Amino acid sequence: MINKIKQIFQIKDIRNKIIFILALLAVFRLMANIPIPGVDVAQLKSFFENNQLLGMLDMFSGGGLRNVSIVMLGVGPYITASIIMQLSTMIFPVMEKMHKEEGEAGRQKFNSWTRWLTLPLAILQSFSMISLLRSQGMMGNLNVFDYILIISTITAGTIFLMWLGEIITEKKMGNGVSLLIFAGIVSALPTAVNNLILTWNPTEILAYIGLGIFSIITIGAIVFITEGQRNIPITFARQMRGGKTVGGGSSNLPLKVNMAGVIPIIFAMSIMLFPSVIANFLANSSIEWVARIASTIADLLANQWIYGSLYFLLVVAFTYFYTAVTFNPQKVAENLQRQGGFISGIRPGNPTMEYLNFIVNRITLTGALFLGFVAVLPFIVQGVTGIQTITVGGTGILIVVSVVMETIKQLQGQLVMRDYDKLNI
Repeated sequence: MINKIKQIFQIKDIRNKIIFILALLAVFRLMANIPIPGVDVAQLKSFFENNQLLGMLDMFSGGGLRNVSIVMLGVGPYITASIIMQLSTMIFPVMEKMHKEEGEAGRQKFNSWTRWLTLPLAILQSFSMISLLRSQGMMGNLNVFDYILIISTITAGTIFLMWLGEIITEKKMGNGVSLLIFAGIVSALPTAVNNLILTWNPTEILAYIGLGIFSIITIGAIVFITEGQRNIPITFARQMRGGKTVGGGSSNLPLKVNMAGVIPIIFAMSIMLFPSVIANFLANSSIEWVARIASTIADLLANQWIYGSLYFLLVVAFTYFYTAVTFNPQKVAENLQRQGGFISGIRPGNPTMEYLNFIVNRITLTGALFLGFVAVLPFIVQGVTGIQTITVGGTGILIVVSVVMETIKQLQGQLVMRDYDKLNI
């Protein structure tokens, strides 16, 4: 490992890429600490401490939301736009053709549409967030010009982060958007550790030790599930072409235990956030019955048992949904049959499709339950240890571990390519 690290920093090209990416991440962290004017900081801190949903959204914004900064939305609108565009490929054949069949030009056009869709989503989300902050008394009266100025600033911040993410991705050191989220999560660790030290209670030392052990076990489980896959043996029949025998041999069809990644958690978070934001917004309504219903909904969602249960069920449901979107057993079966491949003991065509569907549903259950557990992990840790200042944020750990593993793989790939270049020389 030490030799690999030395090798990475000895290669000028890779070293320059790493320094460049770190500089861009530093720019992002600087922007996340530049607040928009007119915010009551004390009320804002109390508001976030009492709202788990906004705390989760703040994690995906890299801490920019908690500071009500010029990048308070983070890359959230871009992620939402990407999800919508991916789903559109399953609904509209034209979008699927552009994304998969038109080559590099089609992918560039698809990415361009994603960027354009990010703009209205950023405007809508910034307006909703400012309206929510105003309804909670954290911002003064705003006129039309103030609204336009603040929304334009926040939207520009999101577009700027989207641009930073794409520049980082071009360096082939990991996914740029994921690295921005990663930087935001990691930046919160010093504050969390500081809070832990300030509230240190020697009588709870066993709880702290248990928390440390549980964190290590959680990281190991995330790595195990993320890397876990079911290999389906595929045999290819030999074919005669021009008097010659071609084809034959065997291979594997890898099916990941967690095909959906963290997307189901993002979906579930968005769904859970919507009624909470609306309820908090309408709780101060002048209409009595509207305010009463909104307050009841807000109180229900504030209950950790109710919130955690709904969150868990939504994550499980969205895991199955997104897996169905990204993996189509029918198309896989058709491609295998077209290439002369088959699964031993399974007839080509519909039987292969049914078999793949059965296997995917079984392994997805494990991935779905795991993601659901990761999503509600902070509540479990708080309930077991009683420590409120620092928790094992399952979603945060999942993102951090996934990003680190992906970055390491890309670095290793670049090192291997350079070794091949040396051999060719």
